[in-house]
Amino acid sequence: MVSFFALFDIVFSIIWILYVNYILKIAIIGGGAAGFFAAIHAKENYPDAQVVILEKTSKILAKVKVSGGGRCNVTNASRSIKELTSAYPRGGKQMKKLLSSFSTGETIDWFESRGVPLMVQADQCVFPVSQDSQSVIDCLLGECKRLGVEILFRHAVKVVERIDTGIRLGFGKAEIDDLTVDKVIVATGGSPKRSGLEWLEAIGHKLVDPVPSLFTLNMPDESIRSLMGVVVDPAVVSIQGTKLRGSGPLLITHWGMSGPAVLKLSAFGARILAGLGYACIAQVNWVNVKNNEEVAEHLWSLVRKHPKKQLSNLKPYDLPERLWLFMLGRCGLAEDKIWADLGKKGIHKLVKVLTNDEYHVRGKTTFKEEFVTCGGVSWESINAMTMESLVFPGMYFTGEVMDIDGITGGYNFQAAWTTAYFAGKLLSG
Repeated sequence: MVSFFALFDIVFSIIWILYVNYILKIAIIGGGAAGFFAAIHAKENYPDAQVVILEKTSKILAKVKVSGGGRCNVTNASRSIKELTSAYPRGGKQMKKLLSSFSTGETIDWFESRGVPLMVQADQCVFPVSQDSQSVIDCLLGECKRLGVEILFRHAVKVVERIDTGIRLGFGKAEIDDLTVDKVIVATGGSPKRSGLEWLEAIGHKLVDPVPSLFTLNMPDESIRSLMGVVVDPAVVSIQGTKLRGSGPLLITHWGMSGPAVLKLSAFGARILAGLGYACIAQVNWVNVKNNEEVAEHLWSLVRKHPKKQLSNLKPYDLPERLWLFMLGRCGLAEDKIWADLGKKGIHKLVKVLTNDEYHVRGKTTFKEEFVTCGGVSWESINAMTMESLVFPGMYFTGEVMDIDGITGGYNFQAAWTTAYFAGKLLSG
């Protein structure tokens, strides 16, 4: 008869063998920036684990490739947590806690230590010295290859369910076998439609309806479009009847207005502008001076100093020439009129157009390859310190699939790096 101690030794030996031979299986759904960064950190944290990236298309890191005009705005140079979190219209509160552990400095160090030297522009945007997003892509791919992360293409997850042996991922295709894993990191990116997120809602997650963020303003009926390429920095753009306001460089395009001032406004006003159907009046302060009397005095000083000069030959506030001539036309002032003949009425017209110029907005333009959404999986369904789902243990989130977005691409990438860093820890909530 087997003694108790002998039986204990046998059971313990079996458990130990199972423990030693057990391999943690981790699946990352989505082959974008957040997905790759999460996969890399998961593998670094669990070297013996099987880590696989599941990409539904035949392309990976597509958004990284085209971001920043093909240069990839990796992050922002600011080290101030307060300044950084203020750049997130949604998710700033959660990012404040996360950035204390993995912020812009850690991102810069991570890439540079892996052979991607970075440079800081005057606007604090951080790009590869190569000025080529392929440098970032090669780095992420290289790290995955070094660590042994597997990448599977055309694996669109259709079913996620918990079973006795873990989490089953189904692909809805007879030729692709289901996959059973222990942990799942969702890095599918933003979805322009709610339907793209309903599979997460079906397993208990609360959703925030997605709407576009970071878009430009279309002005099909406005002649200012003829000034395509003109940049005014700084300018202030606001939306009549709202408190929405954006400042910074303003770019005139062949469809309307763009540039950081407009993009910032569109990010903070994403839901308001969607509610207006993208039909509104944009008010532009071309000189970035709030006090109209101050602007009037500046114009009167030009009258006193240069009375005989023609209006076309003397630009206030160093405005671009094409814009200044356009302003004169809007005011009905002849280009060859001299400043001495401007008079109070002329000054008043110029002050109004310089500080409160109005344009009708009739739609928006989003860059399909770089689209950013406001909305996604609600933070109410996520442990904001671990990125783990509060309703589906073992599932983690990273990047824009959550209700988080920034005012420029660099902030959105930083949100991806930071949340992926935490998701890759696979800590239990």
